[in-house]
Parts: sequence; C-alpha cells; structure tokens
Amino acid sequence: MLFTTPVFVFVFLPLSLLGFFLAGRLSSRAGIAWLLAASLLFYSHWQPRDTLLLCASILLNFRLGLLIASSHSSRAWMICGVTLNLLLLAVFKYGDFLTANVNHLLGASLPLPELALPIGISFFTFTQIAFLVDTYQGKVREAQPLHYGLFVTYFPHLVAGPVLHHAQMMPQFARPDICRFQPANLCGGLAIFVIGLTKKVVFADGVSPYADLVFDAAEGGALPTLPESWLAMCAYTLQLYFDFSGYSDMAIGLSWMFNVSLPFNFNSPYRAANISEFWRRWHISLSTFLRDYLYIALGGNRHGAARRYVNLALTMVLGGLWHGASWTFVAWGALHGCYLMIHHSFRHLAGEAVLTRLAGWHAWRFSAWLVTLLAVMVAWVLFRATSFSGAATVLQGLVGAGNAASPDPIYWNAGRSMLSGAAWCAALGLLAVVGPNSNVIGERVLAWCRGRPAGRSYLAGAMLVLVIGLVLVNATRDSVSAFIYFNF
Repeated sequence: MLFTTPVFVFVFLPLSLLGFFLAGRLSSRAGIAWLLAASLLFYSHWQPRDTLLLCASILLNFRLGLLIASSHSSRAWMICGVTLNLLLLAVFKYGDFLTANVNHLLGASLPLPELALPIGISFFTFTQIAFLVDTYQGKVREAQPLHYGLFVTYFPHLVAGPVLHHAQMMPQFARPDICRFQPANLCGGLAIFVIGLTKKVVFADGVSPYADLVFDAAEGGALPTLPESWLAMCAYTLQLYFDFSGYSDMAIGLSWMFNVSLPFNFNSPYRAANISEFWRRWHISLSTFLRDYLYIALGGNRHGAARRYVNLALTMVLGGLWHGASWTFVAWGALHGCYLMIHHSFRHLAGEAVLTRLAGWHAWRFSAWLVTLLAVMVAWVLFRATSFSGAATVLQGLVGAGNAASPDPIYWNAGRSMLSGAAWCAALGLLAVVGPNSNVIGERVLAWCRGRPAGRSYLAGAMLVLVIGLVLVNATRDSVSAFIYFNF
C-alpha cells in the first residue's frame, strides 16, 4: 500500500500505532513484535508471495551474521553472504536484462525469466549486505532475531529507503521506552509527514504531466520542440526531487510517530555548487553506501590519481545499474562518473589557494552552481528515458535540433499550456533552491512540540485536517501514482 492512499492513512497507520503502544505496555518486546508483524502485512499488500522471499532473505542473512560473528572462517562466510545477496538481486532484477544481452551478443534465443520484480528488493538487499560487512568488520553484533527482522522490514523505509545501517537502528529498538507514547513525537511526526505528502501529491504529481508528455512522445518517435524539451527536462528534475524527498520526509515523520529516528536522505541537493556536493546532498544513504562499501573497498584514493578516477567511474556505473536493469541507467551512472572525474581533476590542477580565491567571488559561486545544476539536469534525461533513442530525441530538442513547429505540438495536442508548465517549474525551482529545508523545519517543529504541550494539540489537529484533505484529493484522481523509487 502507498503512504498516500486512504487505506494506509485511515486504517493501517492508526491500527499500527494503537497496537504498538498497547502491546508496548506488556513489554517492549511485544511492541517490537507488533511492529514487525505490521511491517510484514504492509509489504504483503502488494504481492503476498514476495513476503516469503523477504522472510527467507532475512532468516538467511541473520544466520550468516551469526556465523560471521562466531566462526574462524568469518571472511569466507561474509563473501558467501554478499554473493548470495547479489545473486538474489541478479536473478530477480537483472535476469531479463542479462539474458537479453547474452542473446544479442551470441545470437542465442534463451528464454527470458520474466520474473516479477519484488518491491524494495534493492533496498532490503543493500541493507543486509551492509549488515554482513559491518559484522565482519566487528562494528555490529546481533543476536536478537526479532530486532533484526524489524531492522530489515521496518515499513517506513522498506520499499524505497533510506538504506539503513544496523548501528543506526538497533540501539533505538533496544530502548526500554521505545513503546511509550510520546505526544510530541506524534505531533512532530505528523507535521513532517504532511510536508512529504504535500511534496508528493501536490508538487511532484502536479508537475509530472509536463515531463511525461514529452518523454513518452519521444519514445514513440515524436520530435519535441526546443521549449518542450527544456520544459520537460526541468519538470522531471523537479518531479523526481519532490517525489523522492517527499517519500523520505514521510518515512521520517512516520518513524517519529513510533519514537524512531531515520537518517535524513536529502539536504537541498539542487543548491550544490559542485557535483561532489550534489552527491553529499542527494539520496544520502545510497551515496554513503556506495562510498563505504564499494568505492573504499575498491581502494578509494589510496593508490594514486589514476586508480582513484577508475574507482570513481566504476562506483558510479554500478550505482547507475543499481537503479535499474537498463543501459540508460548505466549511461547515467557513467556520465556522473565523468562529472566527478572532471571535478576532482580541476580541483587538483587549480590547487587549494586558487579555489579559495575563487570561492570568494559571487560570480564564480553562481556559475559553479548553475553549471552543476545543468549537468545534473542533462543527466536526468538519461535517467528518465526508457531507451537511448528517446533520450537522444529529447537531448536534440534541447539544442534546437528537434521539431520547429509552433505552437508546441506535444503540449498543444494534450491540452496543456507551456505557460502553466513554466509557472510550475519556476515556483517549484525556487522552492527547491532557495526555499526552507524540510529537515530543518521538521526538527524545529519537533522541538516546538516538546516545549509547548498546550499548543501541540492545535498543531496536530491542523495537520490531521491537511492529511485528510490531501489523501482525499489524491484518491479522487483518475489513478494514484506510485513513488518513482518503488521501481528501483
């Protein structure tokens, strides 16, 4: 079920909260068990059979964690565990992709597996790989199957992240007061849930048609005009951000309601002044995972500049492939790898003294921000397109090599106004670049709720009215859109 649907907001969430706090009166273990059961029910709402795969993965990885922690052959068990997790991901997520490419290269006709992609498999697989590696490195020890099961299945993060580390969650689950009802946490969590819900239902879904119309038409062979291409690229840049950051805000807000803190996954990424800063602000949990468990494992910057650039490129290519079984995702990752290599090469050639002087110039800072944003936006074209031909069509339109018709035919034929689309992008662009950071807003609201017991009931009432209104508006639409990252 989706966070934006009535069944979640009006049925699942209230019952989950009520059961969690009531069971917690018996013991914290009972509360954890209730939350685990609720998380499994949440996941099984899509495909009940996928829940069996999820449970099998949890049991296998928990057992492997015990073997790694207690065996003299811990390295062998760790390699075995990581390999099995990657094989699981390869079979279900990349089976068709790999088979199709083998058929193409060898002229074979192997049948495609055509296995349905389990929701959230990339996230719960990476979460457990991190657990096995951390256990091998002696950073964590876990002997509580109930806590480990909740760590993996915890429903606010299960299907679209963030990618969690064992050390971030287990101390929270082990707190004896975790199941004690905290009105301030409930009120603050509801407030940031509303922020995320607004990002998704109003902003992301509102601007999405201006991206979808052009990208879908390009896949069908239509040539967009220059204004249509630029508007579509801008619209998708904003749709993706507000969709995924909205999900992350909702996950954080839901967790606060259960007295749990999730790490922030976004930090105003479109304010970044260089590509490295962008990746420190965008999808922070995945960036951290790729850095800690792939880039550093490959050698990082410990073996000279040339090896560093190879490691950067390989990390980003694999990060692109993680997003989906398509060469367009690989190309998107490779492009970001090139961006990072150019950035680090420039820093090396310029030197710290020159960079310090440049940082003092307003014109330089603005130019660096603009170049970074444009580079990210161009790369999003590859991320959004489902084929290279579709991406090439939109990219050609960006430089005026597409359709020269007037008025812009794709939007005109769909009854959409270029002016309204430009207004959407201008408003959301300002909000994303210079608007207040939702992480800061959430923390301030939470502090306010804790310091003003008399006022939080009014805030909770107002937020509840907004939630009901947003969910009902969303339910009246022709179709309810899933979060973009559910596909990854």
